[in-house]
Amino acid sequence: MKILQPKEWLRPSGYSNGIEAEGKVIFVAGQVGWNAKQQFESDDFVDQVRQTLKNVLAVLKESRAGPENITRLTWFIVDKREYKARSREVGEVYRELLGKHFPAMTLVEVSALLEDGAKVEIEATAVLSK
Repeated sequence: MKILQPKEWLRPSGYSNGIEAEGKVIFVAGQVGWNAKQQFESDDFVDQVRQTLKNVLAVLKESRAGPENITRLTWFIVDKREYKARSREVGEVYRELLGKHFPAMTLVEVSALLEDGAKVEIEATAVLSK
């Protein structure tokens, strides 16, 4: 995996502008912060981020992939103010589960998510090297 960062650009914080990878591609559908029985255990934003990332990792594990294989994450959140206010906590949870691996990421604020009670949804793309 190679990080793509134009030399004249400032380095982003917490993500990469681009990733180049070759191998088996894994696409993870949008995951929300509910448990295996599709029940939300918390309505707290950071708790839902933690469970959502755990769900992404659980799907990746089915293909023997881990956080180091993630090339792209797309986050959909319902409240950017809450995200910004709690970004330090979100960062701690991120590093706890994904380490210091920072794939290409996009964060989008949406008016609602399909699942009532969901505050965050994350989809992922990963690549297993040949």
